[in-house]
Amino acid sequence: MKRIPLTMVRKDLLDIPEYRLPAGFRIRLFRKGDEHNWAKIEASVDEFSNEDSALKHFNKEFGPHIDEMTKRCVFIENEKGEEIGTATAWYGDLRGDGEISGRIHWVGIVPEYQGKKLSKPLLSAAMNLLDRYHSKAYLTSQTTSFQAVNMYLNYGFEPLMTSESCYEAWTLLEDTLNRKILDENGGSI
Repeated sequence: MKRIPLTMVRKDLLDIPEYRLPAGFRIRLFRKGDEHNWAKIEASVDEFSNEDSALKHFNKEFGPHIDEMTKRCVFIENEKGEEIGTATAWYGDLRGDGEISGRIHWVGIVPEYQGKKLSKPLLSAAMNLLDRYHSKAYLTSQTTSFQAVNMYLNYGFEPLMTSESCYEAWTLLEDTLNRKILDENGGSI
């Protein structure tokens, strides 16, 4: 599948879907020192070529904000207490106009735990954290993450058309997911 970047928005943080974790798993907040666990998870899902580059990115993006990470980043632990998933309830200026919105950021579950009904509880936990600080949210993804995009659509996120490639991306996703996403005018339904 062609990889096309995309952005999605959720106009409010009302009625966040809730899902329970399967038995043996738990969600916990980031603790100082967890940057290595974050790097391990994100490298395992091919966001980075290796853990060292993931850790360097973490230190650049979040290093100055470690105290905020303890309130905004969650991990899923398995029955052995190993960190196997993470999501960050971050923030940013989506439109460059100075308005700060919540951001679902760096969602990942190590490959051997994917498909075990962990993604929805993880996303719900991150969105509930966002709701403490923000009234709306956005995220960025890509067409190759179509299963995650489908979940985000089910959580009330909508396409944000930022360039001509967005129409190609969402048309491709409509075909791949076999669901109507855009209306006849090219806006989200």
